Amino acid sequence: MSAEQLPGVPGVPGVPGVPGIPGIPGIPGIPGIPEEGPAAAGHDPAVAPSERRVGVYVCHCGGNISDYVDVERVARDALGQEAVVVARDPMFACSEAGQQEILEDIEKYGLDGLVVASCSPKLHTYTFRGVAGRGGINPFQYTQVNVREQCSWAHTDDPAAATDTATGLVHAGIARTRLTTPLEPLVVETTPRTLVIGGGIAGLRAAIGLADIGLEVVLVERETTLGGWVAGFGEMYPHGKDGRRLVDQLIAEVKRRPRITVLTGAEVVGKSGSFGNYTVQVRIGGPGAESITTVVGSIVVATGFDAYEPSAGEYGYGMDGVVTLADFKRMLDGSTGPLIHRGRPVRSVAYVYCVGSRQPAGEGNEYCSRYCCTAAIHASILASRLDPSVRQFHLYRDIRAYGKYEALYTESRDLGSVYMKFADDAPPAVAARDAGGLTVTVRDVLTGGEELALPVDLVVLVTGMVPRDNADLTSTLKLPLGSDGFYNEIHPKLRPVETVVDGVLVAGSCQGPKSSAESVASGLAAVTQSAAVLRKGFTELSPLVAEVYPDACTACGDCYTTCPYDAIATTTLDGRTVATISEATCKGCGGCVPVCPEDAIDLRGYTDAQVRAQIETLLEVAVA
Repeated sequence: MSAEQLPGVPGVPGVPGVPGIPGIPGIPGIPGIPEEGPAAAGHDPAVAPSERRVGVYVCHCGGNISDYVDVERVARDALGQEAVVVARDPMFACSEAGQQEILEDIEKYGLDGLVVASCSPKLHTYTFRGVAGRGGINPFQYTQVNVREQCSWAHTDDPAAATDTATGLVHAGIARTRLTTPLEPLVVETTPRTLVIGGGIAGLRAAIGLADIGLEVVLVERETTLGGWVAGFGEMYPHGKDGRRLVDQLIAEVKRRPRITVLTGAEVVGKSGSFGNYTVQVRIGGPGAESITTVVGSIVVATGFDAYEPSAGEYGYGMDGVVTLADFKRMLDGSTGPLIHRGRPVRSVAYVYCVGSRQPAGEGNEYCSRYCCTAAIHASILASRLDPSVRQFHLYRDIRAYGKYEALYTESRDLGSVYMKFADDAPPAVAARDAGGLTVTVRDVLTGGEELALPVDLVVLVTGMVPRDNADLTSTLKLPLGSDGFYNEIHPKLRPVETVVDGVLVAGSCQGPKSSAESVASGLAAVTQSAAVLRKGFTELSPLVAEVYPDACTACGDCYTTCPYDAIATTTLDGRTVATISEATCKGCGGCVPVCPEDAIDLRGYTDAQVRAQIETLLEVAVA
């Protein structure tokens, strides 16, 4: 169902249906006369139509919104707002059909502004900007209103309040759109060179990919050798390749490419400039060593991860015979026959899963590292190959051997591994035996909660990944961190390797727990993102940046210290010192706007006038 008002002839107000007489709607088919009386609600027929012509689209989102928000009512109410000439409630505004409907309305009604009330702007801002552009509307005269996360999902218990809130947010979006002006992207030339930070498998593969498409690469590695974690592994899953040999092959490929410059024992210590032309300082050697400077068009961060280090006493950690999964993998890789630990044969092993992962809120790492289940399963297969008689017990909360890795899970069980599931609130206990060795006590959910005491020679704590300590680099690049401490991408599906810092991409396990295959895939994704911009020789930056009104500026300096991107400097204009903002460096965060005592700074696309209009309009809507 849709609410719609046809456009009026310029200079002639629309004529609503005859008021007070039911059943006599406006005359259909004649421009300027709405087909339904309610479509004209809120418009004074004595006033000429607004110069702006805005279309409003309130999305059902397949029930995500419409199950709790009366989207039809929100669309009808939108028609009562100044400048709105058409309002609809599509099932999926982002679908091909939904986009086509918007394009048809743009042409039919001569729209010059769009408001889409749907999901988070993080999801479809670029989708609807693209629709606006294809329809001939300036993309920055479109406003997305979030009525899914902010209304329907937040108020599932109160549909009436959710609807009222959605109505207010849509009206605020319309008010902002009425005051928008056409903006054009900033075009800057780019340097065809990329900085890759991290010489692990993701960074090496990214460097090779970048060089192969014709870009110069500067590869910076903090350690004195390349390879990262993979260089220390023997056989890896699921391909069975040796990690050291795999890394050696990649290093050989790097050396064959003259476009790649490798700097080991080096760290990035400074960055300035803007996307397409970042000036980066790299220090080779320890503190106090000299730095070199290079200019790059983009930066790929592939700094890897650290392994979780259990605390003393955690599942017996610190006892003789209690090791981490990383320690156990090194033991397996160095063995050619039955396992020996500190001179004693290992006849039985217990694996305790989820150590350092999926911990209670506020007590540790709440996330799942994903890879560690399969890594432990693969380790048990390697142990069985070395000694088929070794007894192996897997104590788990949940097994996450997804996709092709399930075959490894089956192989492990076929080789004799026994899997026991424990409850979240009843973890296993590890204790030393008087006669030597260890006892692991666990209540197996699969056997009705029966308590079992397992005498074993070795306990392997299946530890996951934790963020690497990169505080200085994070500060230098101004990278965003997620709640888990890993680097945060803009959107895990639509923009999985891009960060909010233009031209700074993340790849591999610095972004979150990944297998080696997943790390390489994200590294190659960063290659394509860099190539899409740098191969063209220019890029377009968002025009939603701050600007200074020189006549009002007193060069007080408050804005300089506030800007986190060093985008503000001073200049002389007509004999006066005033602030000036680098459009290419500014990220449009708006932090400088409220601190200016003279109101001499505004943010394009989110001007003071637009924000005030949104607030004032929102306050006009009564919320239950």
